[in-house]
Amino acid sequence: QVQLVESGGGLVQAGGSLRLSCAASGSTFSINAIGWYRQAPGKQRELVAAISNGGSTNYANSPKDRFAISRDNAKNTVYLQMNSLKREDTAVYYCYAGTLSRSGDWRFDYWGQGTQVTVSS
Repeated sequence: QVQLVESGGGLVQAGGSLRLSCAASGSTFSINAIGWYRQAPGKQRELVAAISNGGSTNYANSPKDRFAISRDNAKNTVYLQMNSLKREDTAVYYCYAGTLSRSGDWRFDYWGQGTQVTVSS
């Protein structure tokens, strides 16, 4: 099993920044990718960004000019830097962990409890 602990969420004004952290522990040898999903009220959960141990990234639905994902392999921690936040970024952000296959398929098997990000106008 892999445990994921998210931190860094909170209330921020539009235009501000937040950095989310996701620390993985447990059977981390079984994973090689960590990503962030978000779920806004009344909407489906969507992939924001993911990164593999080797540095491959998948920004999916997130704006690359405002969001950046990075990782510290030594700490088994992944960061999501979010800049120029907008009200529509308000959501619960969930950390997911899993694998990126050689064929480029991302699969996530573990998830955290989520952290609330609220952007006010």
